[in-house]
Parts: sequence; structure tokens; C-alpha cells
Amino acid sequence: MHNIKYLIIALLFLSFAANAQEIKQFIIEGKVKTPLTVTLDNLSAYKSVSLDSMTIFNHLMQRKGSIKNIKGVLLKDILTKVEIDAASPKTLSEYYLVLTATDNYKVVYSWNEIFNSPTGNQVLVLTSYDTNPAKAEKGNIAIITPSDFATGRRFVKGLSKISILQVN
Repeated sequence: MHNIKYLIIALLFLSFAANAQEIKQFIIEGKVKTPLTVTLDNLSAYKSVSLDSMTIFNHLMQRKGSIKNIKGVLLKDILTKVEIDAASPKTLSEYYLVLTATDNYKVVYSWNEIFNSPTGNQVLVLTSYDTNPAKAEKGNIAIITPSDFATGRRFVKGLSKISILQVN
């Protein structure tokens, strides 16, 4: 009976350790000619953007925290490396992106929002940032849009994939 307690404790520890793993890559898939895996190391090849800090607000515009020493790259710069499987450029207005975190949290951007509006010049794939030490973030790679009012709504921590889809 004593050994079972140790086994349960060991399994719980391994479970927590597995959940705490940092995600150092994500995949871009869906309506693309070839899926692309983007690693934290790959991101160093893109032009870097830095911000001193930003406040994270929830949907009620309540302050939920802040992040500092923000470094990242524009999502649209990464997406230019992916060939979207579209019949013509006109149909790109029918496309949208679903960004999914390791905990299955999802946010959506339209193709036009990224490539045809000022928002596209703000959506950052974060390669590093500092947060409140009491909050354990879910992975190294994150997405945030500093121009959003409720910045926490599209703050994807632990980005695991971007699915490019077309409206039916």
C-alpha cells in the first residue's frame, strides 16, 4: 500500500511536468499548399519588434496584468512564407485564421484584418516577454495584438497551431 502512494505521487509529478512543458514551435496548416512548422529559432530570421510593456485587459476592460520586455515578429511576415491554396486573390477575402493554444484556447483573425488593415501591423508573435512571476504562462510562443482594446481576449499563450480556413 505504501508503494502505491509513491506511485501516485510520481504520476502526479510527471503529469504536472508534462503540462508545464514550454512550446517552442507551432504549425501553420489548413488551406495551404504546404504546412509550415515555425520554431522559436526560425523566428530569429524575421525582423524583430520590441515593446517596453503593455497592460492586459479582459473583455470588461478590467486590468488583469501586464507584460514587459516584449520581443516578437509580425504575424503577417511569417504568413508571407505560406502559400494559401486560393482559387484567385479575390477569394482571399473569404479566408480566416484560427490560432490555437496548447490548452485549446482559440482566437480568430480574418485574412483582410492581417493583410488589409492597420491591425496586421500590430499582431505580434511573441518570442519573449516578462510577466508577473506568480502567473505561469503556457509556453514560450504567444500572440498578442497591442492595438486591441481588450488585449487579453486575443492573447494566445502557448501557441500550437494556426489553421488557415475558408468560409463555406
